[in-house]
Amino acid sequence: MKGLLSLPRVPLVAGPTPLQPAPRLSAALGTEVWFKRDDLTGLGLGGNKVRGLEYLLGQALEQDCDCLVTGAGAQSNWAMLAALAARRCGLDPYLVFYGSPSRPAGNLLLDELIGANVRFTGESDRASVDSAMTKLGEVLAAEGRRPYVVPRGGATALGAVGYVQASLELANQLLATGLVPSQIWLAAGSCGTQAGLVAGARWLRSPYQVVGVTVSRPAAECLDRVTSLADSVAGLLDLPRADGVEPAAAGEPAVAGGFTVLGGYLGPGYGQSSPEGEDAARLVARTEGVFLDPVFGAKAMAGLIDATRSGQVVGPVVFLVSGGAPTLFAGPKESV
Repeated sequence: MKGLLSLPRVPLVAGPTPLQPAPRLSAALGTEVWFKRDDLTGLGLGGNKVRGLEYLLGQALEQDCDCLVTGAGAQSNWAMLAALAARRCGLDPYLVFYGSPSRPAGNLLLDELIGANVRFTGESDRASVDSAMTKLGEVLAAEGRRPYVVPRGGATALGAVGYVQASLELANQLLATGLVPSQIWLAAGSCGTQAGLVAGARWLRSPYQVVGVTVSRPAAECLDRVTSLADSVAGLLDLPRADGVEPAAAGEPAVAGGFTVLGGYLGPGYGQSSPEGEDAARLVARTEGVFLDPVFGAKAMAGLIDATRSGQVVGPVVFLVSGGAPTLFAGPKESV
């Protein structure tokens, strides 16, 4: 392996994050469930995106950049944490959001507190952010700045390295507890987190399946993204690639690096809460005292609940709590 320890990295994660049993939730579902608490990563209000930002900001500093440009929706956990990490490293944050300016609440309120330079595309299409970020980077460079431009969600091979590192952390915790999970469950958005977990599982020959519940795009598109990103991060770190491992259906016997993506839990649409997700978040809060954000974690938990109740899951399983607490305080239709 050529890269994990040699890649530039900024320490941002207050790790290892806890691996905790969820006994009352397990009793309610009839399946043993544990939580990997990546809502407690330590930067700001925590969240899974902090792990990838360690490596992305490491590269930005190595390249002597003086500002960071990224984007998403106004309630993006990724964008807020990227801006916060940039401030931590002495870089000026520039955030590009699709849509039009909205009231300062949730993550957008925190963006203002951070002092991020925020601008909106005026278009409802999420993809409008991509070209706007590129143009902003060009303008900043023409002004003599040294911008570091990062795609939405930080979903690059380098960003996914954060969850290869997390796979090592989890492996040590599983060894210490004696836990042998059949599956790791999480929300699948930009797919970098799942890709990093898949690449890490292949490397470590971990005997669990990585199950993503799509909250952003069609499941088939997510499968392609996870496959491509996992292979890219494997190439970056000289790790094992797929070796014939194909995406499998949830509940199939786990093999090292096996993964799947479930659809059917998007609800009214991306960035909007769903009735099933609201029920799932309510159950987790009332059994385990853990808050799930409404548009990522809650929908993923809804998928896990259905799978356990239909007998598709043989525990124990680990659920990645990916954070997103600020969105609990945003309006119901604010964009992420």
